[in-house]
Amino acid sequence: MKSIMGYLFLGEVVFVFMAILSSFALASDPSPVQDFCVAINDPKAAVFVNGKFCKDPMKATADDFFLAGLNIPGDTMNQVMSNVTPANVAQIPGLNTLGISMVRIDYAPYGLNPPHTHPRATEILVVLEGTLYVGFVTSNLNPGNKLFTKVLNKGDVFVFPIGLIHFQFNVGKTNAVAIAALSSQNPGVITIANALFGSTPPINDDVLSKAFQIDNKMVDYLQSRFWTDNN
Repeated sequence: MKSIMGYLFLGEVVFVFMAILSSFALASDPSPVQDFCVAINDPKAAVFVNGKFCKDPMKATADDFFLAGLNIPGDTMNQVMSNVTPANVAQIPGLNTLGISMVRIDYAPYGLNPPHTHPRATEILVVLEGTLYVGFVTSNLNPGNKLFTKVLNKGDVFVFPIGLIHFQFNVGKTNAVAIAALSSQNPGVITIANALFGSTPPINDDVLSKAFQIDNKMVDYLQSRFWTDNN
């Protein structure tokens, strides 16, 4: 009997311990929806609440949840020959706190949506017209930096996991169009080349030359191209 009671007691201890661990596991901060939030002690200096203030629901209208014009092609007359038209909380105030948004992406023939990441969202993309070569690269953990690619045609769907570098390239001879949904009201975007070679102020030449195994003259050249484009 003592043995049975001992097992029961031990089982209760394990159950309580697991419950405590579970409570800690669920007590993490929610994912941010802005690039950073500097902590302050003076509430009068506060600006953002989850990226946006909330409107009085009694004053909300249908227009707060509406956006027109996603049928209009974006201008692809640029160096990468693509254009992203967003439909996130900046364009649709009603998306605030709902954790979803979308974009229209237009590609001229051989247009590229350059390698980039969305720090706060997974993306699912569907091709409406044309043929796209798409892909993403895994993180540095084993197997490190594995490339997943696919050629997509009209009606095909592909997923880009949150935070991973990905791209789309129009391999056809005609314009291409895609719609992508993202799991954040404000997914953010970091275009890799622009961020590294077009930052303000510029990243030190020695850092970039070591990282990319190129000489400082090439770093200066690339910075001059991207810095001019981004500033």
